[in-house]
Amino acid sequence: MNKATTSQESKANTISNTTSNAISNETSNTTNNIPNKKSKKLDIVMTIAWLLAIISALIIHPSAEYLSYIDFRSLGILWGLMVIIQGLKENSVFERIAQVLLSKVQEDWQLAAVLIAMCYVGSMLITNDVALITFVPFAIMILHNCNRDDIMIPVIVLQTIAANLGSMLTPIGNPQNLYMYGLTGMGLMEFILIMLPYSMIAAALLAASIFFIFKNPIVKNKKVAPKANTTSSTTANTSTNTKLEPSYERQIVSYFGSRAQIIIYSILFVIALLTVMRFIPWYVFAAVVLIIVGGMDYKILFRADYILLLTFIGFFIFTGNMGRIDIINTFLGRVMSGREFIISVLTSQVISNVPATLMLSGYTTNYRALIIGVNLGGLGTLIASMASLISYKAYAKEYKSKSAEYIRTFTIYNIIFLIILSAAYTLMTL
Repeated sequence: MNKATTSQESKANTISNTTSNAISNETSNTTNNIPNKKSKKLDIVMTIAWLLAIISALIIHPSAEYLSYIDFRSLGILWGLMVIIQGLKENSVFERIAQVLLSKVQEDWQLAAVLIAMCYVGSMLITNDVALITFVPFAIMILHNCNRDDIMIPVIVLQTIAANLGSMLTPIGNPQNLYMYGLTGMGLMEFILIMLPYSMIAAALLAASIFFIFKNPIVKNKKVAPKANTTSSTTANTSTNTKLEPSYERQIVSYFGSRAQIIIYSILFVIALLTVMRFIPWYVFAAVVLIIVGGMDYKILFRADYILLLTFIGFFIFTGNMGRIDIINTFLGRVMSGREFIISVLTSQVISNVPATLMLSGYTTNYRALIIGVNLGGLGTLIASMASLISYKAYAKEYKSKSAEYIRTFTIYNIIFLIILSAAYTLMTL
């Protein structure tokens, strides 16, 4: 009995210390690395969007009417949310939440459940992209330092699925939802109720996956040799069985960031929610974010995903021009009629669900089927949701030799989830 108790205390200390080390590494590395990666190479999706926009402009020549194509409300809200979330991330808010949640974890399934649940719930409020940017590198550090590289792939794959499926519940969970929420003029509860049944099924599937996949009740104590291509930040902290020092909470506060900034960003986040619900004009919200964040820490303004915003504008121009070509408009309208769900799912597999939403939304009024289709369409291929590439790149950077195994596992899990959720849609629409 004493051995069991000692073993569980050791496990708890291992995970707690590992989490603490991950926080410091994440704070110093992850936030600054992501934007730099994006700036080094041309984004394929943005390039395609603007090529299509330019080609369409040769048919429908540029005019003042182009401005009517662009959904400035969606872009303004999306930009403001990006800035606010980056501000909270800069202050290590999400890492601190993770540390608190993981402090009592003692068993494998609990560890996996917390890491996956953080992505599922977090994505509803901070978008699927940000949830994965934040929690996947964090999970890699935690699992490696706990000597659980053996469950790394299923955990990260399920984190990715959780982020994509959790984000579909709310208008601010992902870019396509924010756009469709503005386009349709739906009320908040009306929108949530569309996706609620699928979110509940997704949660049940994730719980079942955790139960069947992570059966080992004890965190292994065996020592695993570090991977040859694992970063030094992951392997540097090997002393994980010592207890926390009494002053450690004070050290965490230093990693936690500025309390004043956290309060300000939290207030701005509430304002963002009120703007999404149409209580505050989007341009007032955008101006408030620009003035306050610009005065407080202007560098955060440059960390918004401007590539995504430019991609939106490119697709807005393309779809707007296509809508003015009668033959194409009529043809696509006929093709889409009654097939919104299946076409949006299939289109998402090829060009990802955000561009699919922008391209298809102009050719149907069955927005309910389209919303469900593009959200479930984020499952499947690695590019069905561009957020999935965030997880893949984070894993491949640390375990390049296992990239093929990751893609194989990712594809199998995603197809299973997609089949089950598509079957649920079919049954519910009979």
